[in-house]
Amino acid sequence: MKVLLTICLFAFVAAQATAQPGVKRDASLSHMQIKEAERRLSEIGYWTGPVDGTFDPATRLALIAFQKYSGRNITGELSLDELEAIRNSDPPKARDVGYEHLEVDVDRQVLLLINGEGAVRVLPVSTGSGETFIDEDQPSIAYTPRGRFIVYNKKVGWEYGPLGSLYYAHYISGGVAIHGSRNVPNQPVSHGCIRIPLFAAREVSKSMPLGTIVLVYDKVSFISATSWAENPKLKQSASIE
Repeated sequence: MKVLLTICLFAFVAAQATAQPGVKRDASLSHMQIKEAERRLSEIGYWTGPVDGTFDPATRLALIAFQKYSGRNITGELSLDELEAIRNSDPPKARDVGYEHLEVDVDRQVLLLINGEGAVRVLPVSTGSGETFIDEDQPSIAYTPRGRFIVYNKKVGWEYGPLGSLYYAHYISGGVAIHGSRNVPNQPVSHGCIRIPLFAAREVSKSMPLGTIVLVYDKVSFISATSWAENPKLKQSASIE
């Protein structure tokens, strides 16, 4: 009886390890079609993880970023229709070009890492919910500030606080940081920080040294930081709270 229980427990643990809640795809899609979707998403700039034909959580997040940026229904489900849209999609474009920086498009809920040539890598994010919350006995609004910022402080590994846990946090304004999170839903839910998927946080950190320019904008609030890139003294004198 004990052996039987051990076998059943092992089977349950194995099933839990291989299960991927929320990861869905059209059962009619072949391994090659999934790999094609991954490869194309990666080629045009979405952060897929390994291109191996496995529709894993990283691939699903890349698909969600694609759906967000393209204005499609955010399903996180790979279908023949989504594959066709991916095949015919153009690469995402930065608002500012010519220098390395990050952009957070609050309307689309995506983060774009841009190199000096304008090439882009895109991740889904979750920003401030706009709701009221209590912090240190004071009411606050969960708002992600718009504007141009620089990374003025960064942390390695986990940081724990009264409002939650932050992984590889990069502070851009007061207590607002870009950081990895176990929970990055499709809609804005944070207290003001910019949440990115946990699996990408360490790699993003390598691309975000102190002084990195970060542009946060919506459809009415974009501010270019080209002048900062062209004149580092302007960036150095930027007011950071």
